[in-house]
Amino acid sequence: MAECSSAIGRQIGVLADRDGDISHVIIGDAKGIFIPELTNYPLGRKVLRGLRLIHTHLKSEAINQDDITDLSLLRFDALIVIGLKDSQPDNISLARLSPSESGVSHVIEGPVPFQKIDTSFEDFDSVISLVENDLQSRRTGFDIKDKRERSILVSVSTGPRSEQEESLEELKELAYSSDVVVLDTVMQRPKQINPKYLMGGGKIKELVINALNKGATLLIFDQDLNPSQMKALGDLTELKVIDRSQLILDIFARRAHSRDGKVQVELAQLRYRLPRLTGKGSAMSRLMGGIGGRGPGEMKLEVDRRRVRDRITLLEKQLESLSRARQQRKARRVEQGLPIISIIGYTNAGKSTLLNNLTKSVTFVEDKMFATLDTASRRLRFPKERDVIITDTVGFIRDLPKDLFAAFRTTLEELEDADLLLHVVDISNPRFEQHIKSVEKILSDLKVSQKQQLLVFNKEDMVNREEVMNVCRRFEGLSISAKHPVTFHKLLNAIEAKLWPL
Repeated sequence: MAECSSAIGRQIGVLADRDGDISHVIIGDAKGIFIPELTNYPLGRKVLRGLRLIHTHLKSEAINQDDITDLSLLRFDALIVIGLKDSQPDNISLARLSPSESGVSHVIEGPVPFQKIDTSFEDFDSVISLVENDLQSRRTGFDIKDKRERSILVSVSTGPRSEQEESLEELKELAYSSDVVVLDTVMQRPKQINPKYLMGGGKIKELVINALNKGATLLIFDQDLNPSQMKALGDLTELKVIDRSQLILDIFARRAHSRDGKVQVELAQLRYRLPRLTGKGSAMSRLMGGIGGRGPGEMKLEVDRRRVRDRITLLEKQLESLSRARQQRKARRVEQGLPIISIIGYTNAGKSTLLNNLTKSVTFVEDKMFATLDTASRRLRFPKERDVIITDTVGFIRDLPKDLFAAFRTTLEELEDADLLLHVVDISNPRFEQHIKSVEKILSDLKVSQKQQLLVFNKEDMVNREEVMNVCRRFEGLSISAKHPVTFHKLLNAIEAKLWPL
């Protein structure tokens, strides 16, 4: 390696596994080497990769900061540097990860003269085995047997700190709804957003190293990542990287059960993924046609894109068909002359619980965000033989992914047919005012904000009575506990007054 490296004036490296087999030979340049993708040696849930990197330095330099960064990011068992002099190996340095009081650090041994290598280093396999066991035992915050995803939540914003903190707290609730274990949260406030990684290159490497130290398998960004940012982050780390929109889409995919819901979610997912389908270099592009340019035709990336577009077209047609079926059901309701009440509100405000206890029915209820995705309609009888149709809707959330909003628009447009919008608010949530504003914004986007509304503050039993009364006066609403039907008398009287004024 020393002779070849000196002859070509480039650094040369090899990657060897624990059996001593060489997996890669790497030719770099005068300043460094470029580690290839190590798909056959994934990290997964392992602490170390099981590979050792040995490479040359042309001017007998010892291990530098770039080497330590590679060691920490790529989780090698060890990194060995051969310093060269007069085309021969001059000295050897070795670096490995090591547990420390503050987490994971590193240890550097050497440089030692090349001739003394046999006596200068300890029994390496035994040392690495001890290090690996120690690193594994120091991972805290989760049970090793727990197979759920383990995440670090990341927020990078130049906006008001209070809004950033609120949004990050909501992201934590979304992660919980998606059955993700949250190991840590990271909040960055740069002077300006880095177009490549959102945060600076050094900071993102620190973040990834910290995530690996804690045993994370997933990074979740509170801000939406554009395709180039997603690719840059994917090139930097093998940890899965998703953003807020992807997390919400994942929750919707888990919770959709009706035909309408499944079609709408899949359509939203495909619209989100299409611009993020990327290839590597010109080999993934479609070859030019004509004489001298004939080739195998479409490459895999183009085939994937075409299939996604075809699937989107098919789903859009299915959505149109489902929309026509909804219009027919609407026409039958109009013929019966029954008023329609739509229950709306922020996700997890208690809408489904209210529907169940108002109508003595059973729709799925869970204390998680977006527990209900599929609309449910029930008949509710009032005195004097008056009936209404009352409908539960998907919960709203601020910054709803535009692809998801577009896909669910046909469902949300049913609000246009409502005679009364029952806006349910979780008064026990400290962010309830922000929730009200978010719902009002979505109603405005749907052009139904002028509809007759009734503001209902739910979970009154979880808040001080005086505070409940003050909030109701301030917002001109009324309070209930959806779990206790004895509190419904004010609500039913208010609905009657709205639908059948004297």
